[in-house]
Amino acid sequence: MRAIGVLETNVIARGILSADTIVKTADVELLFASPVCPGKYLIIIQGAVAAVKSSLIAGSEIAGETLVNYTVIPNIHPEVFLAIAGSTGIDEVGAIGVVETYSAPTAIMVGDEAVKSAQVRLIEIRMSRAIGGKAFVVLTGDVGAVRAAVDAGVNRVKGEGLVLSIAIIPAPHPDLVKTLL
Repeated sequence: MRAIGVLETNVIARGILSADTIVKTADVELLFASPVCPGKYLIIIQGAVAAVKSSLIAGSEIAGETLVNYTVIPNIHPEVFLAIAGSTGIDEVGAIGVVETYSAPTAIMVGDEAVKSAQVRLIEIRMSRAIGGKAFVVLTGDVGAVRAAVDAGVNRVKGEGLVLSIAIIPAPHPDLVKTLL
């Protein structure tokens, strides 16, 4: 089974060191490794579940006290990658759901769970760049599906204290929709 792994540190130097350790520990592919606001470092990898887990454990040990968060998501939904890249190709928008988080790994977990749990489409997963280190997920579908997806996503990370805010807009104004697409 394929998995995605995400690790975030609150300093750049230790993040780079963690990224090096991660890719040296097991057979994983480094998809993203870059500084994000405010001076954090974000690492995204993919590979077999066991390889991703062992790599992230090694990376989290190197990160030590600078570790913000990390997660392994087995069987990641394909829309998550498109939402991270901002290239979902959605033409029609129904109701909108937004979940804002304190960390990128949390936003990815929320987005993955949301799209797996209800008939919604991910519009975007914005990760910590130019938004003060926060991240957010934007999704669309009919109102009931959006509510169910947001609830499922938030419940997936419940107890971590990393969800900042949620919003559900049943009938978004067309001008708002343009800005989201």
